[in-house]
Amino acid sequence: MAQNLIEKIVQQFAVGLEKNTEVHSGDYITIQPAYVMTHDNTGAVIPKFRSIGASKMANPRQPVFTLDHNIQDKSEKNVQKYAKIEAFAREMGVDFYPAGRGIGHQIMIEEGYAFPGTMVVASDSHSNMYGGVGCLGTPIVRTDAAAIWATGRTWWQIPPVAKVILKGQLRPGVSGKDVILALAGYFNHDEVLNHAIEFSGEGVAALSIDQRLSIANMTTEWGALAGVFPVDRVLLDWLQARAAYLAKRGPAGVPSDEDEEKRLDKQRIERLKQNIPATDPDAFYAKEIVFDLSRVRPYVSGPNTVKVMTPVDEIRKKKVQINKAYLVSCVNSRLEDIAAAAEVVKGKKVAPGVEFYIAAASSEVQKQAEEADYWRNLLDAGAIPLPPGCGPCIGLGAGLLEDGEVGISATNRNFKGRMGSPNADAYLASPAVVAASAIAGYIDLPFEVEQIEPQGEVHQNSRAAQGGAAVSIIEGFPQEIKGEIIFCPQDNLNTDGIYPGKYTYQDDITPEKQAEVVMENYDPEFGKIVKKGDILAGGYNFGTGSSREQAATALKYRGLPLVIAGSFSETYKRNAINNGFLTIDCPPFIDMLKKRFGTEKLTVRTGITARILFKEAVIEVGDERYPFAPVGTAAQEIIKAAGLENWVQAQLKESS
Repeated sequence: MAQNLIEKIVQQFAVGLEKNTEVHSGDYITIQPAYVMTHDNTGAVIPKFRSIGASKMANPRQPVFTLDHNIQDKSEKNVQKYAKIEAFAREMGVDFYPAGRGIGHQIMIEEGYAFPGTMVVASDSHSNMYGGVGCLGTPIVRTDAAAIWATGRTWWQIPPVAKVILKGQLRPGVSGKDVILALAGYFNHDEVLNHAIEFSGEGVAALSIDQRLSIANMTTEWGALAGVFPVDRVLLDWLQARAAYLAKRGPAGVPSDEDEEKRLDKQRIERLKQNIPATDPDAFYAKEIVFDLSRVRPYVSGPNTVKVMTPVDEIRKKKVQINKAYLVSCVNSRLEDIAAAAEVVKGKKVAPGVEFYIAAASSEVQKQAEEADYWRNLLDAGAIPLPPGCGPCIGLGAGLLEDGEVGISATNRNFKGRMGSPNADAYLASPAVVAASAIAGYIDLPFEVEQIEPQGEVHQNSRAAQGGAAVSIIEGFPQEIKGEIIFCPQDNLNTDGIYPGKYTYQDDITPEKQAEVVMENYDPEFGKIVKKGDILAGGYNFGTGSSREQAATALKYRGLPLVIAGSFSETYKRNAINNGFLTIDCPPFIDMLKKRFGTEKLTVRTGITARILFKEAVIEVGDERYPFAPVGTAAQEIIKAAGLENWVQAQLKESS
């Protein structure tokens, strides 16, 4: 059976497969990624690692620690936290990059950890960025990171794959940031939610690597779990130039200096040329999206959402006054971005009353920008420099938005309150537009553009339904689960609705109390309706919102064996399975329930008894059968162990 590029890369990093097993979307697998990156959250992963009984890394060359998020905080508490992380890295022999070296994702690119055709994960949602260099980058949660440290492995369910075909070429002055803002704003009905994206088409060849990295980075905001560009001549040339630079620069001063040549050297690039990963001609894609690059013009997203885009040449007429402008973050602080902004501000001054903050993606980028005088042009214009790393983008450090203020930013997220006050407005734009706005004092454009409208289309593909084939069931995992269906039809039911935020940080809350308050914010009557052993059925994108684990554990403690939904937030699914709570995606079953019971009532006791048959991978209701993606042995093992931490402990015990 043909495989797409995502499936081919995953095949190389899947472990424990039965002989001749070919992986495809929907499969639960055990993965052994090439690298796992953690940043400041390393401090939170360490106690998880210790609590499962681990004392050493399964492979010290696999983890990478980068301090980047709260680097402006010089308090004793944060200094001690950073020192503990560095000491732990030294103890474990792990590659460590200190505060000031740069943003972790940029380091993963610069130092060659993210290499074409490999799979690299990070405990951060913007690991999608690695797809800009043909690497399958995808996020994990902290428990996964601890599991990888201890065993080298964790689990993954291969998502559906969407093919994005880019036609034409960008017009002068239009950036990669404009492309992803256009994609997220034009296709703004969750078209790629929880998909992996493969970019293709003749338009790709005209995109620089910096542009590709920006686009891949913000596939996260578009809703995807990965966004991967192909390996082509542009990328190969970039890799060769990068390898030459590293050879000239010399070691970076991390524990694995001797490994640097192996990560990114001429020999590895030559091997890549001989075996370029590519999709099979007849591979299946859940969706195909066609988009014309020649019809993209500069946009702003927002305020406070990436789903609303406005051409800059239109919004400039309204003279939307700004208080702060930002050229920072992992999406748009590379050399091309800084050069574009510097060109706009050269010989000009930031408008009175406007604060313009700049931070390079890494110390290397800042050095290059200084050598080219780009940095000096920005400083001469009145820009305020921040150290290479994160900051305003995530509401940390100097320059946050205050009540009533308006900011325009070259970052990737403008959720209300993320960059400061929830009573402020945040817009996203390209570096050139941000710089022009800082000079004008209102959202502005540095050049004139033709008023063209974006053009694209979506094709939904169908494949024979999964299920019906025999699935291997490990000893100790149930052959079936039977129960009455409790239906909560709301789509996008968020984690605050499932488990109220006011309880989230009560660390001493008991399982019994979690069970008592579950779904309280969604339906106060839920606790009176549901019974132990019922099977909960939800709508689409179940568990969206924050990453609180209790939104899964509270349902488990309430006595529900699993949740069936049209689809899940991927973070919710990871937290659920990591805590030994099973989730099943089955859109036809949910569609049937919606048709039969409607969506007006918050909670419906349906009277339907369903049998979940795992060997056949079907939900059986009377004579009706609804297939779902098989629950593979990787997921079965974790559910049987009652969670990932218990599974890791068992693996450590076996290997000792």
